[in-house]
Amino acid sequence: MAGIDNIRSGQSLSTTNRSLNRSDSNVSSSSSKEARSTSQPKDAVSLSSQSRALGEMQNDMASKPSFDSAKVAAIKEAIANGSYVVDADKLADNMIKFEKELGGF
Repeated sequence: MAGIDNIRSGQSLSTTNRSLNRSDSNVSSSSSKEARSTSQPKDAVSLSSQSRALGEMQNDMASKPSFDSAKVAAIKEAIANGSYVVDADKLADNMIKFEKELGGF
């Protein structure tokens, strides 16, 4: 039988009857396990109302766009016609606030 190093180098793996017999015994033992498991009770899972509400909220949010396309279009138009004005003080305050929220990350 080829070793693992030989398999990596491109040589083929030769199988033996022993490996075939082992797989046959696995099939028969797995079918007997299935027969035993059918008589045992099944596990059950139940979700709380909060969990269900969270799942519904997630599905609802996933179905909506992640940005307001009308607002983006209005800003693009304002930039294009030159009427968009940036308030430097407000921008600086928001940048400082953002840095404080990060807390030195």
